Amino acid sequence: MMLDRQNAWELLCEYTKGKSLRQHAIAVEAAMRACAPRYGGAEIDADEWGIVGLLHDFDYEMFPDPDAGGHPFKGANILCGRGYPDRVIRAIMGHASYTGVPRDTVMARALFATDELCGFLVACALVRPSRSLDDLEVSSVKKKLKDKAFARTVNRDDIRDGAAELGVDMDEHIRFVIDALRPIQRELGLGGAAEN
Repeated sequence: MMLDRQNAWELLCEYTKGKSLRQHAIAVEAAMRACAPRYGGAEIDADEWGIVGLLHDFDYEMFPDPDAGGHPFKGANILCGRGYPDRVIRAIMGHASYTGVPRDTVMARALFATDELCGFLVACALVRPSRSLDDLEVSSVKKKLKDKAFARTVNRDDIRDGAAELGVDMDEHIRFVIDALRPIQRELGLGGAAEN
């Protein structure tokens, strides 16, 4: 199967109606596209990595309960039925540690390392006066990570473990993902309070 961003977007929209979850998918897609050449090398297909990011939670809204065979198990079955490659499905399965699917590729480790961090960075930007990533500093993000009441649904262990599994310094990783998201921040509902 040839991976196609438009087909992946249509699949996401078929199963995900909520704006915030679609925005999260776009954020992780951008982070994964940036990660592809950095961690995978020049020969890596950034489109494939981006599609993995775009589709990693596509089934979550309709099938949120993993104990009932939901996310990401349901999504893996749907992707398999639509002819997505096993490496894409395994990377998506691996981003949820409870599946037991090992993150045995750089793409899978990059997805795990960017998923929770993307959500956290958007939350950090939303509480800034600028509502922007433009003035978001690594030190501010790290301070917010210590505040367990802030964005409490974000798994801090996954953020730390993700950077460690990818083999990158946490400060460097936070800075890299902020930089990856800045060009698309308007699509994420960011970019200045006067513009929203």
